[in-house]
Amino acid sequence: MVEEYAKDVIMKERKRWLLFGIPWTFTKYTLTPKRIILNEGLLRSTENEILLYRIIDIELSKTLFQKIFKLGTVTVKSKDASHPILEIKNIKNARAFRDSLAEAVENERLRMKVRQGEVYDPQSIAGSDDDFDDGF
Repeated sequence: MVEEYAKDVIMKERKRWLLFGIPWTFTKYTLTPKRIILNEGLLRSTENEILLYRIIDIELSKTLFQKIFKLGTVTVKSKDASHPILEIKNIKNARAFRDSLAEAVENERLRMKVRQGEVYDPQSIAGSDDDFDDGF
């Protein structure tokens, strides 16, 4: 699927080892104007995607070791069934990725004419144990 969207790619990142930030993992993150695509694995690979308009919140965090090796983690909360909370760990351009993702989410919501209230139920965010996919 990533190849299908290759011309529309906004940004690509790869999960790295925390030590020295070496990209020896087999996890790739691709941001397109409509979705974020997660590819994992070498011998058995899986591909998953989250539609951008379903993203509720985006958070950037950095541990001490991530700061030393210029890495970061972007946490995405969404209404996606398979990845309601997706941690994009140990990526090199974490702030730029987060900013690009936030802009792409807003653009996709405007394009789809989706208001934020249509994406999530505030009661489920406030601590309810309801599943993220209620109503979808």
